Amino acid sequence: MDIPDAPSDLERRALDAVDVDGVLAGLRELVAIPSVGGTTAEQDAQRWCADRLAGLGHRVDHWRIDVAELLDDPEFPGQEADRDIAYGCVGVHGDGDPALVFCGHTDVVPPGDLDRWPDRDPYALRVHDGIAAGRGTCDMKGGIAAFLGALEALRSAGIRLRRPVGVHTVSGEEDGGLGAFATLRRGHRGDACVLAEPSAGTIVAANGGSLTFRLEIPGQGTHGSTRTRGVNALEKLAELLPALRDLEARRNADPDPLVAHLDVPYPLSVGMARAGDWASTVPDLAIAEGRYGVRLDEGIDDAKAEFAEAVRRACEADPWLSRHPVRVSWPGGMFASGRLPTGHPLLDETTQAVVDAGGPKPEALGAPYGTDLRLYAAAGVPTLQYGPGDVRYAHAHDEHVAVAELEQATRAYVLLAMRRCGVEG
Repeated sequence: MDIPDAPSDLERRALDAVDVDGVLAGLRELVAIPSVGGTTAEQDAQRWCADRLAGLGHRVDHWRIDVAELLDDPEFPGQEADRDIAYGCVGVHGDGDPALVFCGHTDVVPPGDLDRWPDRDPYALRVHDGIAAGRGTCDMKGGIAAFLGALEALRSAGIRLRRPVGVHTVSGEEDGGLGAFATLRRGHRGDACVLAEPSAGTIVAANGGSLTFRLEIPGQGTHGSTRTRGVNALEKLAELLPALRDLEARRNADPDPLVAHLDVPYPLSVGMARAGDWASTVPDLAIAEGRYGVRLDEGIDDAKAEFAEAVRRACEADPWLSRHPVRVSWPGGMFASGRLPTGHPLLDETTQAVVDAGGPKPEALGAPYGTDLRLYAAAGVPTLQYGPGDVRYAHAHDEHVAVAELEQATRAYVLLAMRRCGVEG
């Protein structure tokens, strides 16, 4: 399609219809739903989105996901939250397949220590000095509020799109991607997709993936007063850590240009460790779980194999572990890597929409964390990320998004929808 050099009169009319107070009102309602993954509020947030989309005149598919059936699917991306029920939500405005899909996840991570939140309430939106704060504002209810605000602006301005625009709101993203997987499996697609994940003024055109690993390190228990008779599993874990750090260094030696700006494009970190059941007993088992980065264009099985080989070699070098090797397993979500196809016009279209909406020209970069981008890309839907907020504040006690970024994203979504879908009349 031809991208105009500047907003047309019709586009300016739609931009003038952007209601920032309305975007904040929607964000306030959505943040108030404590939709932590695996809780019933996760379902409430999806119902809120379905109602909002219906009010915007969309044809809404709001369905109960058969979680048990998904678990049996060999391609299921995994989950860490324990849930039996989940709901999908798709809205389409117009007839036919969408030329553009906006996608966002409604689930959030737990708030952590409530004493670190104002009034011990993470779910009350607080707007002060141009900052909107609360759980989910950045990751990523701010993005959802922005694209819903864009659709409201198009409606208020009387803009009729030639081809449909779609909205996918999904749950379970934080722990694997159940919602996006179910949505795509149900047959919902689009010519292109924009994830409204926080991108800090850039466009994320590729994501590294991540896997959750578990290491079970055997020891030999004995009384603490005779510790030399035993083998301390916790100490064996400590001896294993340098091998994991060396593995991380090797995997980051020659990164893809899209992620070369990152200090560690494919991080490997141990997030949890536990050992022993009595203070005066030498622990006979240590368990460590962590996060392992998957390189761009690397298969999950290949990534697992390299990790397992590094652990095997470390065990071979240790007299005890060579006879009692560490057991490696992979619980939780599986985030493959993914990228927008090189040269796809969605990148230039989004870049121009951001600029024409009043923002600085965004740089196209890769990110070190997994998102639903890889699921859409694997399903043949060209996808990128552009949204309000900075991922540094996601999952944090100071989670927030700048109101100016909400407005900028909303305006860019307006132009992108008009240009990609076309306008009648």
